[in-house]
Amino acid sequence: MATSIAGAAIVPAVTGITLGMVGQKGFNRQNGRNQAFNRSGNMIGAAASGLLGWKLGYFSVFALSALFGAITVACVLLIRPGSINDHAARGNNEDDPKSQPSGLTVLLRHKPLLVLGLALAVFQLGNAAIIPFYGISAVSNGKANGPSFVATTIVIAQGVMVVASIVAMRIAEKRNYWLILLVSFLVLRCGESLPGSSMAGGGVVPVEVLDGIGTGLQSVAVPGMATRSLYGTGRVNLAQGAVITVQGVGAAFSPALGGWVAHWIGYSSTFLVPGGLGLLATLVLVALGAAVKQY
Repeated sequence: MATSIAGAAIVPAVTGITLGMVGQKGFNRQNGRNQAFNRSGNMIGAAASGLLGWKLGYFSVFALSALFGAITVACVLLIRPGSINDHAARGNNEDDPKSQPSGLTVLLRHKPLLVLGLALAVFQLGNAAIIPFYGISAVSNGKANGPSFVATTIVIAQGVMVVASIVAMRIAEKRNYWLILLVSFLVLRCGESLPGSSMAGGGVVPVEVLDGIGTGLQSVAVPGMATRSLYGTGRVNLAQGAVITVQGVGAAFSPALGGWVAHWIGYSSTFLVPGGLGLLATLVLVALGAAVKQY
């Protein structure tokens, strides 16, 4: 619960700080850099955790996590509050210092945000449990060592995400976030459709690569689309929280759905269910694309 609360707060907080430091014009590029560093840290942390878990056991993994947490807190304390423009950080019009935030009902009336939330909720319902179930299946079948296998899958995916984040940043400078989000859905849809027989050994690599590409693209597109579409309303951070909430609802039910299917039908069939939900989310994004294509 503590991890979930912290994870939900990080994206709106980092988005607000980024906006407050570089403004709307510099947000896309800095957000891409943020995600690249974020994924690099995940990759290094996963590699170190896998090595320590293999050599010293699971306790060392949690000890390393606590150490990284302390370093993170120290880094946050180095950010000077004066370097953040609170007016810009909330998504207000930067050229009008006296502009006031829109009413809270803007979240219910803003069609691009509603379309984005619906597509992501459906998509996460299918996608969130994919990688954990790959790991569970491989380890439970005795095909892999727990810490090292999980660490390997994370390292591969996060390494690809670093590159995908930078590519997404470059594309968004010339096109729009809708296209990036659509490509991420299609790429992850391909990963979901791979047969369960590829779960162990080198067979998991294609799944991780596709997951890294899709998730890396989304990590730039989702906050970017919300920030760009709600610019001037003063409700950017609230909108980020709303998007994360609906994503979280889908992601929360995803393991339950996958676990039920795995229990009654088996792991191989489990990976077919997300494919259908991924396709549905893609159709939502395309069918209602008129509301979000400009962003």
